[in-house]
Amino acid sequence: MLIKSIRVAAVTAIALLATAPVVSAEDFTPENPECIAPANPGGGWDFICRTTAKYLFDLGLTPSTMQVTNMTGGGGGVAFAHTVKERNEDNNLIVAASMSTSARIAQGVFEGATKEDVHWLATFGAEYGAIAVAANSEIQSLTQMMDMIKADPRSIAIAGGSSVGSYDHIKPMLIGQAAGMEDVTKMKYVSFSGGGEAVTALLSNSVQALSGDMSEMLGFVESGDIRLIAILSPERLEAFPEVPTAKEQGYDVVGANWRGFYMPAGASDAAKEFWSNAIQTMVQDAGFQADLKAASIEPFNNFGADMDAFAAKTIDEVRTLSKEIGIIQ
Repeated sequence: MLIKSIRVAAVTAIALLATAPVVSAEDFTPENPECIAPANPGGGWDFICRTTAKYLFDLGLTPSTMQVTNMTGGGGGVAFAHTVKERNEDNNLIVAASMSTSARIAQGVFEGATKEDVHWLATFGAEYGAIAVAANSEIQSLTQMMDMIKADPRSIAIAGGSSVGSYDHIKPMLIGQAAGMEDVTKMKYVSFSGGGEAVTALLSNSVQALSGDMSEMLGFVESGDIRLIAILSPERLEAFPEVPTAKEQGYDVVGANWRGFYMPAGASDAAKEFWSNAIQTMVQDAGFQADLKAASIEPFNNFGADMDAFAAKTIDEVRTLSKEIGIIQ
């Protein structure tokens, strides 16, 4: 399974940093570099773009500040179609990607899309999913929430920062499957255009629970606005030792979400090499690694041919998983 692959690779990722190539003189220098975050501000894709833009410029890897463009719609589909149809030969563009990108292609949500439509550039991290409720919620544990859902699948609305069929949707469905639900598609999932919007819905009591990743929830947990009831990790996180895993509560589910980039397939070879090398150099920076750690993102690195193979494997595994839990036939 992909989740196991991420866990194993994260262990060796730091060692790989030492062998990553350093950016050297290239035949390409970006002009007006841009990173598209396929969601509104406040979510994981937005975090990826803004953190990368900061470090690429601060480290002198781009000659000018990278523009961050938030492009919502279709769980990343609008940004994907924009890249493929309108920017296919743009050497200056990179796009934030994650497990949800793989899921959309695997499930056919991006109409007619295939892995080959874009150039898979890199992963640089992976983070575990979590289930949260508002601080004043009556729900005190994942077990209590699942008992309520099993009694009435529509009684608990679970928000996520991406569309139906996304990884934010798949995670609670996996928990439902582990809880013995016969039809996990009956669970009530409410999609939003980014993790920030999903948290806002939780705080306004429009929904009763939130499925997302730690980087999206961290600030709200620290402020006391939301409360974690489960981490989808194999063991409790060092930063949150008081929060039990789903497995501890009787649901053998681990959910890891990779973070990275793709870029236009028709970009020049020199541009593809430049961005790959620039991101690998950025990943070696201690400040960048510290920011990932602060957001509970573990090192997980794939570049070049390894990234292309990883994307193919991920899409195949998500397609199989989506069939198992009834998202696709």
